Amino acid sequence: MPQVKIIAKNFMDMVASLPAMKLDQLYENAFICEAILRSLPPLAKKFVLQMLYIDAPVTAKSMEEWVLPDGVSKYKVAVDRLIQLRVFIETADRKRETTYKLNPTFQANLQKLLIHGEVLAREPMPSNITVRLPNLEELEAYALDQWECFLLQLINSGQADKPSNISSSVMKVFQKGLLSQRDKETPRLTESGFQFLLMETNAQLWYIIREYISNAEERGVDPADLISFLLELSFHVTGEAYDIDTLTEEQRYAIKDLADLGLVKLQQGRKDSWFIPTKLATNLSMSLADSSSRKQGFVVVETNFRMYAYSSSKLHCEILRLFSRIEYQLPNLIVGAITKESLYNAFKNGITAQQIVTFLQQNAHPRVAERIPSVPENVTDQIRLWESDLNRVDITPAHFYDEFPSREVFEAACDYAREWNGLLWEDSKTLRLVVKADIHTHMREHLRRQK
Repeated sequence: MPQVKIIAKNFMDMVASLPAMKLDQLYENAFICEAILRSLPPLAKKFVLQMLYIDAPVTAKSMEEWVLPDGVSKYKVAVDRLIQLRVFIETADRKRETTYKLNPTFQANLQKLLIHGEVLAREPMPSNITVRLPNLEELEAYALDQWECFLLQLINSGQADKPSNISSSVMKVFQKGLLSQRDKETPRLTESGFQFLLMETNAQLWYIIREYISNAEERGVDPADLISFLLELSFHVTGEAYDIDTLTEEQRYAIKDLADLGLVKLQQGRKDSWFIPTKLATNLSMSLADSSSRKQGFVVVETNFRMYAYSSSKLHCEILRLFSRIEYQLPNLIVGAITKESLYNAFKNGITAQQIVTFLQQNAHPRVAERIPSVPENVTDQIRLWESDLNRVDITPAHFYDEFPSREVFEAACDYAREWNGLLWEDSKTLRLVVKADIHTHMREHLRRQK
C-alpha cells in the first residue's frame, strides 16, 4: 500500500488534506472535479480517464501493466496523488489483493462534465448594464497596485500612498505568522514576515491564500466551501464582469477580502454591483510552477557593492531597504549600497544571506540577467561571509586538567578557578575541568599546595 503523506505546498495539497466527507462534498461540483483533473500528474490523468467508465475495482497488479517498466516511480507518484485526493478509493478483494476504484461522486460528475458540459453558477453580465470595464492591461496594473499597497501595509502602514483598508479577516492572517504585537505596541514584522517580503509574488499569494483558508473556521466559514468557491473562481474569465448578487453571503465576504489582495476588482453601477477577476484569481487552481511567469527584473548590482534599481515603485524601495542602504531615489531609479551594517540589520531581523542573494538574482535587470552570474560573485561571497561572521567560533587559549586524586581537590580547584574568573568548563562525574590559559600558573601553584 502506498505511503501517503500530505504536506500543503499548493492549492491541491490543501484540498487533499480535507477529511473524506468534505472531499466527497467538494466533488459534487463538476468544476471542482475538472480543476482536480487538471492538477493531476500526466499519468494520474491517464488512470482517471481509463477508469472513468469502469465501475468494477481494478487491481493494482493490472494497473501496473498499463505502465512501462521504467515508469514505476511515476506510477507510485500518480497513485499516491489519486489516493490523497480521494479520487481513488483503495480496497482489498477476497484474495487480499489491493484494488482501486474511482470515487463514485467524482466519477459521476466528471462523466456529466465530459458528455454534457457544465455552466458556471453565474454568467458574465451584459455590456449594456456594466460601465466601461478595464482592459486586461489596466486590470493587471490594478492587481499589481493592490498587491503593492497590501505589502506596504505589512511593512509600514504609514508608507502606503493611499489607505489600503485591509479587512480584519486578512489582517488576522498576518497577525498569526507575519506580524507580532505586544500589548499596546504597534504591530512589528516577525522573522517570517521579513522573509515573506523577499518571496516571489506567486509564493506570497499562495501563502496568504493558504493561511486564509486555514483560518476560515475561526471566522465561521467552512474551509471546504471556501476552497470550492476559490476553485470555481479560477474558471471565470479574466476581465469579465460577474454579478455580486449571484454570490452567497459568505462568498460576498470572501470576495471583498480577495479584492484587498488584487484577485478581483469590485465595481458599482447605478443599480448593480459586480466583480471582475484578475489573472491572479484565474491562476489559483494551477501550481506555483505553472502560474509563475518570470517578471522583468529591475536590480543591477556592481562589484563595488553599489546597487541600482530601475523602478518607481515605493514597495521596491522599502524591500531593498531591508538589506541595503538607500542613498537617494529618483523618479525611476533607486540608488543604494549593500553594506556590512545594512546586512547585519537584515540578519538580525531573520533574513538569511541565501534569501538576499536569491532575491537579487531573481530580480536582476534584463541587461544583467543573462550573465552568469547575474550578481557579481565577490558580492554574493561577501554577503555569505558577513553572515558567517555572526556565527563564528571564539577561540580561547585554555588548559585541561584531569586525574584529580579526590573529589575534594577537584571541587577546590573549581572554586579557585571561579574566584579568578577563569573556569571555562567542568565535569564533576569524570573530575575534569578546563581553565583559561591566563590563570594556568596560579592554578598550578594552587594544586601543588593541595598535595
